[in-house]
Amino acid sequence: MFDEQIILITGATGSWGHELVKQLLAKNPKEIRIFSRNEASQVAMQRKFKDDRLRFIIGDIRDKDSIVTACHQVDLLFHLAALKHVPVCEDQPLEALKTNVIGTQNVIEAAIVNEVKKVVNISTDKAANPANFYGMTKAISEQLITHANLLTEKTKFVTIRGGNVLGTSGSVIYVFKEQIETTGKVSITDKRMTRFFLTIEEAIQLVFKATESSEGGEIFVMKMPTCRIVDLAYVLIEESQRKDVEIIELGIRPGEKVHELLFSENESLNTVIYDDNYYVILPTRHFPSLQEKYHDCPIVETKSYSSKDHLMTKSEIRQLLKKGGFLH
Repeated sequence: MFDEQIILITGATGSWGHELVKQLLAKNPKEIRIFSRNEASQVAMQRKFKDDRLRFIIGDIRDKDSIVTACHQVDLLFHLAALKHVPVCEDQPLEALKTNVIGTQNVIEAAIVNEVKKVVNISTDKAANPANFYGMTKAISEQLITHANLLTEKTKFVTIRGGNVLGTSGSVIYVFKEQIETTGKVSITDKRMTRFFLTIEEAIQLVFKATESSEGGEIFVMKMPTCRIVDLAYVLIEESQRKDVEIIELGIRPGEKVHELLFSENESLNTVIYDDNYYVILPTRHFPSLQEKYHDCPIVETKSYSSKDHLMTKSEIRQLLKKGGFLH
């Protein structure tokens, strides 16, 4: 699917983008276009990869003309660009709306104009039953992506919904490690808090699988291990071998949930078990091709997919951190 293809990645200079590019380069693409706003990040990425198949384009998904131009002759588009920090989106909701909603619609229209074969939208667990503005914008962008399949038969649009990926920029692991080393005080908003986690390498492999398997219109939900954030902190403290580290509870920030969902109770009515790695949320509108493709997939029996269920033990968390290269 990727061989000799021209691929565009929006928001490509972040952690997801770096790993996505790294794995795509091994699949023999003709060209990978890196589309983002940050000049310095693009220069750093260019120096890191040193690959002639990479083409760097300064642009913003808020600017429809720039994304339309960047999509010229593109075969496959990965849409990663977003404002994603919950407190930032709570404080500046209009900016989140411009990027996450209007920007996504610009990507859709650019893909349709240029007859891109497939658009893969990377979403988040916070879009399931959203409790903050970031989640709301991503939920709307998911619906826009699904609806786009009704506008054209030449471009397929699919969403992939995941949780927290270990090692991405701003990851809690780096925050905890720095706090352990510098202050000896680890800050946690609520000790009950749980989250979904996956390594960046595994996340991209799952993205590829969904990209290849999707029909268009569905939301692929990654199956991900879950843990208590406080248990993650305890493992990192134990590995540091410091005896004087204190855990401080700050209180939940505006828009923050104690537990996250990868699909809600309402979505479970249209969610099927695809395989060992994925659930698929089917649209409530009738898509004949989707009904046919997933006809033999069983409907999920659980009412929702919550991070409070099936929690990892500290030993399992330690193994996940080792697999991700965060522990030696």
